[in-house]
Amino acid sequence: MLNDERSHGLWAKTAPAAPATERLRGDISVDVAVIGAGFTGLSAALHLAEAGTKVAVIDAVEIGYGGSGRNVGLVNAGMWVMPNDLPGVLGQTHGERLLELLGNAPQSVFDLVDKYEIDCELERKGTLHCAVGQDGLEQLEQRAEQWLARGAAVRLLDASETAAKVGSNAYVAALLDNRAGTIQPLGYVRGLAKAALGAGAAIYTQSPVAATERSGDRWRLRTQSGTVSADWVVVATNAYTTSPWPELRTELLHLPYFNFATAPLPENVRKTILPERQGGWDTKEILSSFRMDRAGRLIFGSVGALRGTGMAIHKAWAARSIRKLFPQIKNVTFEAGWYGSIGMTSDSLPRFHTLAPNIISFSGYNGRGIAPGTVFGRILAEHIAGKVREADLPLPVTRPKEQGLRTIREGYYEVGAQLAHLVGSRF
Repeated sequence: MLNDERSHGLWAKTAPAAPATERLRGDISVDVAVIGAGFTGLSAALHLAEAGTKVAVIDAVEIGYGGSGRNVGLVNAGMWVMPNDLPGVLGQTHGERLLELLGNAPQSVFDLVDKYEIDCELERKGTLHCAVGQDGLEQLEQRAEQWLARGAAVRLLDASETAAKVGSNAYVAALLDNRAGTIQPLGYVRGLAKAALGAGAAIYTQSPVAATERSGDRWRLRTQSGTVSADWVVVATNAYTTSPWPELRTELLHLPYFNFATAPLPENVRKTILPERQGGWDTKEILSSFRMDRAGRLIFGSVGALRGTGMAIHKAWAARSIRKLFPQIKNVTFEAGWYGSIGMTSDSLPRFHTLAPNIISFSGYNGRGIAPGTVFGRILAEHIAGKVREADLPLPVTRPKEQGLRTIREGYYEVGAQLAHLVGSRF
């Protein structure tokens, strides 16, 4: 994308082409303007358009430019927070409501892929949360117990079962979540865009919103070469927010995350690594993730940015870690490396905001954007249509609150990841 191999890497090379879009020119009038062409914005636009609402999506760059086109591609259920902790943070009503919504969220993704025949390398084989050491095992035992109490399709695997699923003896256990799966994320978000266009939505790219003003009962959004008038505005920009809602950016701490993709592995080696094609990640504080794509490339990632000295440090670390985790790979060569920003909130839970009358947003996915973004987009559409009252939303309505020492902490995480990866391998 934009001739930058480090922005979308492998996904840009292997995703189906994005539907044709143009810059917003002139003045248009719609019922709903959606800012951001990622999972949330395009899901909202698709569901609004299907309901007969006139909707326009406006993106500052292009479809899937932000986290939606850069992430690992794990379609997970729930959030990072332990299930039993959610009611304590959000209150019993919103906590249980959010757990139910996000527990079923991967299936919503799969249903859209099926309905619109989206070419995104979908695998419905689950995901593996892999335990490193005794601390990791205890964490997964708690998570398994809490999800099983809610009837979730999860199972705690022992060391031998984990080794068979992963293709490595590095882990003492793993939590297999059969609700989950993997996709090619840029392919998925481009497929959502195609579906939204087919349902009657308009999509404009290269059109950053510079200002917004109230005009009677409607909002007017101004770009460099055009304006949009709308009754409602959905802000779905998450970690890639700029003006005119900077408070959404300052609420989020940016955590950099990178991925490297190997060349396609030989067939005999490919069969020994994630043979059932689950995606995985581990319980380390500076976690790593791994999965295979359709062509047999191993995609391996962790915290860090591929800029400055980070490129060489993280690339060398990834190669060392892969050799240790999967010794059957004799020669580690990378075809692509890319990175982006994860928007982290202070409590690792997403936010629903009313920024002004009829301007609403979801943000703060904390590394779990695919399934939550898809279902939150649908919820936004249903709320605008009057099908879901504010009192029935899965999150309470809040105002953005800036995180303290954000800039310093972001720098610390980027430098800290380099220092950790400079001398270490995964285990």
